[in-house]
Amino acid sequence: MKLEGKTALVTGGSSGIGLATAALFAREGARVAITGRDAARLDEVAVTLGDAVIPIVADVCSHDDLNRMHHVLRDRLGGLDVFFANAGVAFGTPLESTTEARYDELMDINVKGVFFSMQAVSPLLREGASVILNTSWLNEVGTPGLSMLSASKAAVRSLARTWSAELLARRIRVNAVSPGAIDTPIHGSASDADVSAAKARIAQRVPLGRLGLADDIAQAALFLASDDSRYMLGAEIAVDGGFAQI
Repeated sequence: MKLEGKTALVTGGSSGIGLATAALFAREGARVAITGRDAARLDEVAVTLGDAVIPIVADVCSHDDLNRMHHVLRDRLGGLDVFFANAGVAFGTPLESTTEARYDELMDINVKGVFFSMQAVSPLLREGASVILNTSWLNEVGTPGLSMLSASKAAVRSLARTWSAELLARRIRVNAVSPGAIDTPIHGSASDADVSAAKARIAQRVPLGRLGLADDIAQAALFLASDDSRYMLGAEIAVDGGFAQI
């Protein structure tokens, strides 16, 4: 029960890494709020996870939604001990064909959404709270066709450092978890056959020989959320099967 008696917020908590992390936080004793854009899906998750989870319909790109989220968190939880800024998207941005609208969509969710989510919850963070940002192995390597996705995650990596300095007086720790190739619904936009073939190709390139699981990231997030990581500040943990390291 590493988070017993604590409160947490997980954005993008209705599927994939966010859902796995919210479920683990709840099992470890935390009262957890989760956000997502699909009200029906959030309700399903809340029923599955039980009374320890508070669903909040919110789009991280909407100031109105984030303001409402702030008030729900204040009224229901009082304050926050853990914030996992997980909401994000992942799609290609080839140099030759990426439109301005596609650029705006990706950067608004992955960077602007993280920044203003943090702005919304910062007044609620208790002294000594832990903030975890979801980055990516892409911020370490150059990958053709993924320039803006990589840049967005590099920006989030930078925020872990700058916010650590900015919030130091409040003893708030800001760290990052860097997932590798994780088998989650975020990759399911193509046909099942195409997705399966792509996953197989990627798995062959991972030193550990498999795609990661959402729970692999959740376990790292739990470490960063708990007092086990009390001497870590502004750091990033790579959970990628060695993909960007070897």
